[in-house]
Amino acid sequence: MACLCRYGSSVALRLRYGGGARGGWLGRSYSSRETGPAHPDSNPSRLLRDKSEKERRQRERLAAIHAENARGTACEERQMKWTEKEKIVYSIPTKPGEKKDTSVPLPAGYSPQYVEACWYAWWEKQGFFQPEYHSRIPYAVERTYSLCIPPPNVTGSLHLGHALTVAIEDSLARWRRMRGCKVVWVPGCDHAGIATQVVVEKRLYREKGVRRQDLSREEFQHEVWRWKEQKGDEIYHQLRKLGASLDWERACFTMDRKFSSAVTEAFVRLQEAGLIYRGHRLVNWSCALNSAISDIEVDSVQLSGQTLLSVPGYQEKIPFGTMVTFAYPLEGEEGEISVATTRPETMLGDVAIIVHPEDPRYTNLHGRHARHPFTGRLLPILTDPLVDPHLGTGAVKCTPAHDPRDFEVSLRHALPRLSVIGGEGTMTELCGDWLQGVKRFEARQRVLDALKERGLYRSTQEHAMLLPLCSRSGDVVEPLLKSQWFLRCDQMARRAMEAVDDGQLDIIPSFHKKTWKNWLSNISDWCISRQLWWGHQIPAYRVSFPGSCDKQEQDDSDALWVCGRNQEEVKRSAAKKFGIPENLITVTQDTDVLDTWFSSGLFPFAMLGWPEQTPDLHEFYPNSLLETGSDLIFFWVARMVMLGQELTGQLPFSQVFLHSMIRDAHGRKMSKSLGNVIDPLDVISGVSLQRLHEKVQEGNLDPREISIALEGQKRDFPRGIPECGTDALRFALCSYRSQGDDINLDIGQVVTARHFCNKIWNAVKFTLGALGDQFEPLPLQEVSPASAVDRWVLSRLYHAAVECERGFEHYDFHAVTVAIHSFWLHSFCDVYLESVKPLLQTGSTEQADRARQVLLLCVGQALSLLAPFMPYLSEELWQRLPRPAGQEPSYHSISVAPYPEPSQLAHWNSPEEEANFLFVQEVVRVVRSLRAEYQLTKARPELYIQCSELCFREILESFSTPVQALCRSGAIFFFSTLEGAPSGCAVGIVNDSCQVYLKIQGLVDLQKELAKLGGRMERLQAQLDQAVARTWVQQYEERVPQHIREENTRRISSTKTELERTQQMIENFRSMLPERD
Repeated sequence: MACLCRYGSSVALRLRYGGGARGGWLGRSYSSRETGPAHPDSNPSRLLRDKSEKERRQRERLAAIHAENARGTACEERQMKWTEKEKIVYSIPTKPGEKKDTSVPLPAGYSPQYVEACWYAWWEKQGFFQPEYHSRIPYAVERTYSLCIPPPNVTGSLHLGHALTVAIEDSLARWRRMRGCKVVWVPGCDHAGIATQVVVEKRLYREKGVRRQDLSREEFQHEVWRWKEQKGDEIYHQLRKLGASLDWERACFTMDRKFSSAVTEAFVRLQEAGLIYRGHRLVNWSCALNSAISDIEVDSVQLSGQTLLSVPGYQEKIPFGTMVTFAYPLEGEEGEISVATTRPETMLGDVAIIVHPEDPRYTNLHGRHARHPFTGRLLPILTDPLVDPHLGTGAVKCTPAHDPRDFEVSLRHALPRLSVIGGEGTMTELCGDWLQGVKRFEARQRVLDALKERGLYRSTQEHAMLLPLCSRSGDVVEPLLKSQWFLRCDQMARRAMEAVDDGQLDIIPSFHKKTWKNWLSNISDWCISRQLWWGHQIPAYRVSFPGSCDKQEQDDSDALWVCGRNQEEVKRSAAKKFGIPENLITVTQDTDVLDTWFSSGLFPFAMLGWPEQTPDLHEFYPNSLLETGSDLIFFWVARMVMLGQELTGQLPFSQVFLHSMIRDAHGRKMSKSLGNVIDPLDVISGVSLQRLHEKVQEGNLDPREISIALEGQKRDFPRGIPECGTDALRFALCSYRSQGDDINLDIGQVVTARHFCNKIWNAVKFTLGALGDQFEPLPLQEVSPASAVDRWVLSRLYHAAVECERGFEHYDFHAVTVAIHSFWLHSFCDVYLESVKPLLQTGSTEQADRARQVLLLCVGQALSLLAPFMPYLSEELWQRLPRPAGQEPSYHSISVAPYPEPSQLAHWNSPEEEANFLFVQEVVRVVRSLRAEYQLTKARPELYIQCSELCFREILESFSTPVQALCRSGAIFFFSTLEGAPSGCAVGIVNDSCQVYLKIQGLVDLQKELAKLGGRMERLQAQLDQAVARTWVQQYEERVPQHIREENTRRISSTKTELERTQQMIENFRSMLPERD
């Protein structure tokens, strides 16, 4: 209602709530969907509470961050620790599209700039990313995999949210391609009607001093196309830089001729099916843009009370967050009836006052009237059960032309609808000469002054509310009554819900399914027309012919409007509709354009040539997957499903994966005004703090926002952002859990991923050096592990492949990256490489050759596991690996080489060796602990191992070479419990059956170690005395539970054992002391 929280809904104008200071409606959604952003929850009160609570927590978190920064106590762990790396450039002359020369030696260290040079142009020229290449792959399977990139707005450049989308989708496309599927991943750009028009208008005024209205529509569109060519190329450059394996031959732009034809066809078919109609209804309106706007372009700002805000077109800030109470005098008798409103300027359009039928305060006023103080209009006092009598006065003013709920009330009570605010945000002639032409918020104060003069003003109070703002212009959204084109959504929404309920459409993560159902079950008709010059002009025509002026008296909705694919078709349809010869008919096309989301909703099939029955449409539609951010589930995903089912008779895709949203390291939404929006290219190539500052200053922020943004950049990136490379950025983005909470991205994580790249680089470099020039690799099936550690590492490789397959199948990219990282770092680099180094140097020729085969196999397979996430690094290193004879012609690139299949590696699965190696790792841990304790950094002391059980000794003997290498020990000796412990050793306990003795005599200060052991004896004795004392309590056996008594017994026993061993060590050290004369 006009009197209650006009801007006070978390969903802008679609849902309105009671709860104001002076009366209100019970919470219920009345209006069409396009009167404001819809919300999935059908319980408005709970929605408001949940949203308010979430925003409260977010404000508290931000306040804590700001307070922390103000005190200068920002956590050190959030400060990136990095040193500038040498940038190595690939300098060999290479023409675009030519293959990079990999015959030259690898540089000393990993450098992203060197690694990423030349590869993308070669991939593209070779056609690896096109589905047609599928026929050249020997392991190809008869299965297609198709998806489209969510088309970014042509006006902007990519941010980290886009980078996450690219990283996820490209990893899936590359994985499927390496699995033998026929993959097509289609790129594109969205024309972004409002955003593009605003940007181009600003540029024209800034550069030429020209306003849009100074140009013809055609001249302005020409300027937009020029802008598109510039910005579109920039976005495609960024996508290539990110390594996206897109099929550029199929790239499409939503304003291209073919795509525009698809949009026209869709509109006409939907109109012919009775789903599109013209109606006079309330819509979200931006007065600054002078256009209706879509839900996605409305932002709701929480106000806790009176707040001054800047509004386009006003010199002074405007107060919001107040509730004004005023009175209407009763007609024909003394008395008044009070109402309250957050928007007093709309009272000029009031046509009634509504009360609850059972409210005893107003029973005597039912059917009576109040007199409007400025227009003299009589306002009937009506009853409606949806009024909440317990809120404020219980009397609600009704302004049908400026509030969606009031509009619905006017339909029930046959009330007039008076538009008192025009499209440009000024008061209309219905307000009278004293307000006509006055800006709406200036009129607000004039109305208040006039009410005070007449003695009708009662009070103004602070009032918490949500204010809807246009995200494109910053203007306060105004609900206005306009003739627009609408799309009926109820039947399409029902089919979309049934598709999920029946399992035809799978939404991942599954918790989004509830949101999907709640939102679609409350959907209303969609306003699809926009008052812009840039976009798809609506294929609807106003018809004129002799006598048609008589029909203009009818409802403007449909009387003289005809839709068609072109003017000739429209004339034929009009002649048939009105019974008039074609030569007497004149048609004029609607100047409005379609909502950008309408054309975007056609993307999955229009990109493949629809409505023509093209080979691509036949082969790749429906798409296999739709992957996008979870914030687009309503505005894009749902509309694609509805339009796809309606226009093609099929779901546009069978699966939807919605990834989490990216925030900064502090958990804040990324915003230019905070200075935390990051260009992926700045992470890839590195950027100085000064350049980050320059980018902010080159934008469109006001001076105060610039100051905040610069301070934020200085705090978060005091030294700028280091060069991390594409591979590190992609891997870091995919390493976050993308199926749950928001992702708090820390650039430090990307730096860590770069270090991981360097680790891989060095591992492969070592491998290539170890293989030598005469090495002849065997096919994978013929590689036979010779040692226990060979069997162990190949088993770990098998399990890594299993985890990768499982993770990809379930869209758990975090699990895939963990498996890859763990194998490379912990299994291969930290263990296997160190274990085989001695063997390669001193082992027999046969042992060394078999170890080299395993070494190469691990590197090749692990690079293939890595390739979907790190395409550049994996290609650079894979190209240098020797191939078995006959393989080279089949796989020219790792991007078209087979992905490791668990079924092909299953014969290497060795649970026994993996279980055994866990024991080996525990031995290594204990020995390394002794080395650290005695600060043995370079020495390689002898190692004695005592095992009371033969099985443990056999395990360690089979892994003796890795044990020696990983412990960095000298010779290893085994002895039984019957033999005496060696002298001059430090003792480590592995378990009850195994102890290690590290020969330290001559390597440590004995007197210092004896002092340490003396202190340990005292501590152990105190622990033993304390444990024994617990057993002395009266009736210990009866009063203390059995499990506690058992624990005390174990503790006493283990402490005694430790005491005995420590005493033995003391005696051992004393025996090492030189005898005194």
